[in-house]
Amino acid sequence: MSDRHEHPHHHSPTGLRHRLSHLLTPHSHETADKVDPALESSARGMRALWVSLAVLGVTALAQAFVVAASGSVALLGDTVHNAADALTAVPLGIAFVLGRRAATRRFTYGYGRAEDLAGLVIVLTIAASAAFAGWTAIDRLLDPRPVQHVPAVALAALVGFAGNEWVARYRIRVGRAIGSAALVADGLHARTDGFTSLAVLLGAGGSALGWQPADPIVGLAITAAIALVLRDAAREVFRRVLDAVDPALVDRAERALTEVPGVRGVGELRLRWIGHRLRAEVAVVVDGDVTVRQAHRIAVDAEHALLHAVPRLTAALVHADPEPAPGEADPHQPLAHHTAA
Repeated sequence: MSDRHEHPHHHSPTGLRHRLSHLLTPHSHETADKVDPALESSARGMRALWVSLAVLGVTALAQAFVVAASGSVALLGDTVHNAADALTAVPLGIAFVLGRRAATRRFTYGYGRAEDLAGLVIVLTIAASAAFAGWTAIDRLLDPRPVQHVPAVALAALVGFAGNEWVARYRIRVGRAIGSAALVADGLHARTDGFTSLAVLLGAGGSALGWQPADPIVGLAITAAIALVLRDAAREVFRRVLDAVDPALVDRAERALTEVPGVRGVGELRLRWIGHRLRAEVAVVVDGDVTVRQAHRIAVDAEHALLHAVPRLTAALVHADPEPAPGEADPHQPLAHHTAA
């Protein structure tokens, strides 16, 4: 018996604003206390994207002026990195907007997984940044070039590092708060560009001391650091794509279910991320002699307990199984040949 409590809605459209609201907001038979936090998390993600886009845009613009005056190839690469990092906000912003659209008969879970696709784009962008940084460093090592206006280049590098590190901390903090792996990966990407800025600074210092190979050598070291950050970002995004969750969340959900009156056991429990929102599917064991209405009440209580116990959980599908009686055949036996390997 699949139990999912639903509530009737009465709609009275009052104009264009009402219809647009229905288009862009999740509309389902879930109660408002589940939908509102999800919408708020999307809004926080959008604010993080716009703010970081502005900060990185100003940073890249300031560096571009110094590039034009100094002819620094290293700073040019850093500027390109910052501009690319700012532009990664575009696919993630689109994903956040799509994630707020209502589910349809084709996309029955909504569009939240667009956020995971954006995360893949960000991982590829980090990989491209690492490749570009490495290629630039090798080119500089093979063909050293003098850097003009070294103090200005050093100052621009510090500006680049400060801007990227601020954006990285902001994106990672908000991403972890709302459960967005893509936004966390985007923050890690900003941090890689901050490392690149430090490479420019150290390279400028070496150039000031007359040691031209300093810039490309440091650039290669920073490329290795970017590769490590890429590994962490890719691992987080690919785990999300494969529906991985923190086992501690599963343990927390099981503990909450066992404390629900009427629940005599917890069977199969599944959690999955859809964007930065969690959904759950669980089978609970109840007394085989209870009525259908009583079993439904227990299922509703179980879902309620999950919503309070598991952060960012917005929906749960609870299936009630009767406790087996001695000698009773497994009621799921007719399904066995559908699940056999």
